[in-house]
Amino acid sequence: MNRQWIPRIAGILAVVLLFIFPFIYGRADYDFIMHLWITAFFFAILASSWSLLAGYAGQFSFAHMAFMAIGAYTAALYGNYIRILSAPTNLCTEYQIGGRWLVILNPVGVTSSAKDCLEIAKESLPVGTIISQPSIWWGVLGGVLMGGIFGLLVGYLVLRLRSTYLALFTIGFAEILRAAISAEIAITQGQAGLELLPLFPRGLTLFGNTYSSTDKLMPYYAMLFLFLLCMAIMLRLTGTRFGLFIRALREDEEAAAALGVNVVRYKVMVFTITAMMAAAAGAIFGHYIGIITPNILLILQMSLVIAMAVIGGLESIVASAIGAIIILFMLELLRNSFDIGPVRVDMTLWRLVFFGAVLMLTLRFRRNGLIAPILDWFNRAGVAEETVAKRQAAPTEGSD
Repeated sequence: MNRQWIPRIAGILAVVLLFIFPFIYGRADYDFIMHLWITAFFFAILASSWSLLAGYAGQFSFAHMAFMAIGAYTAALYGNYIRILSAPTNLCTEYQIGGRWLVILNPVGVTSSAKDCLEIAKESLPVGTIISQPSIWWGVLGGVLMGGIFGLLVGYLVLRLRSTYLALFTIGFAEILRAAISAEIAITQGQAGLELLPLFPRGLTLFGNTYSSTDKLMPYYAMLFLFLLCMAIMLRLTGTRFGLFIRALREDEEAAAALGVNVVRYKVMVFTITAMMAAAAGAIFGHYIGIITPNILLILQMSLVIAMAVIGGLESIVASAIGAIIILFMLELLRNSFDIGPVRVDMTLWRLVFFGAVLMLTLRFRRNGLIAPILDWFNRAGVAEETVAKRQAAPTEGSD
C-alpha cells in the first residue's frame, strides 16, 4: 500500500471511531471523558481556523477568541431577551409577525429587583396568551452571522497592517470588547455572566432512547458535527485557488498583488470565514457549559489556542486540530499529583510548566510543529523517486 493512503484511511477510521465512541465507552468516568471530547472539539475548531488565518494567510491575529465570544454572547442575548407571544404586551419593544409578536425584553441588570416588562405585562395579558422562547438554533445562527460581520469589519480595518501592528490592533480589539461586555452590566450582567439554555432544552429521543437536556450525548454530536464541517470547508478551501492566493499573501503581498491577486478580497474573506467558524464554536459551546462570562476573552485563552496550533503545526489545518485535541487531553490528564519521596508534586501547576517547555522546544527545534512533519512524511511519499525518474526519462540536451 502506498503510504500516502495511510493518513486518509486513519482519518476515516478516526471519524468512524468518534461517531461510535459514546456507545462503546462504558467506564465510570464516562461523563468526564465526554466533557473532555466536547471541549477538545471546541479548541480544535479554534486552533485549526486560526491556523488558516495565521499559518496559511499570514494574518497573526489575537482576536480569534473575541470572535468566539461574539458568537456566544449573541446566542446568550438572544436567549435571554427574545420571546414570542400570541398577544401584544403594549409595554415591551415588540414587532408583529403574522399572528405573533416578537418581544424584546428590557434589561434589568444583576442586582436590580425590578421586573422586566414581560413580567409586568403578564398581569394584564389576555387569558390563554402563549409565551414561548424561539428555537435556540436561531440564536446560534445569529451568533455565526455576527461573527462574520465583525470579521468583515476587522478584515477591512487591518488591510494595511502587518506583523506586530496587526497583533497589537487585534489585542486592542479583544480587550475593548472584553471591557465593553464587563461594563454593560445592565445588558450582559458583567462578570456574573449570561446563562444559556442547553442545546436541547426538552431533551431528545433517538432510536427509542430518551436523553435528558443535561446528557452529554447531544452536545458531543453537535460539536463533532461542527468540527467535521469546519474541517471539510477549510480543507476544501485550501485545495483551491483560495488556498493558493492566501499563501501568496503570506509570502509577499506586493508580489501577489503584482501577479493579479486581489489582496483586499482575500484578506477580508479569510478573516470573515475564520471569524464565523470561531463564532459558531462559541455559540454551541456556550449553550453546552450553560454560562458565558468576559473571562473567556482573557489573553491566556488566546495564547492557549495559538500554542495548540503551533505545537500541532501552524501551516497544517489537520495537524493544528490534532494538536489541540492531544494537548487538551494531556493538560487534563496531567492534573494527577504524585510524590517523590517527601516532596508532593502538584501537577495542577507543573503541568503548565511542562506545556510551556514543550512549546519552547517546538519553536526552537520544530518550527513546523510536531505533528505536521509526520503528516508530510506520508503525503510526500514517492515524490523524490518520481522526480528522479522524470529527470532520467527527460531527453538529454543535444540528443538526437
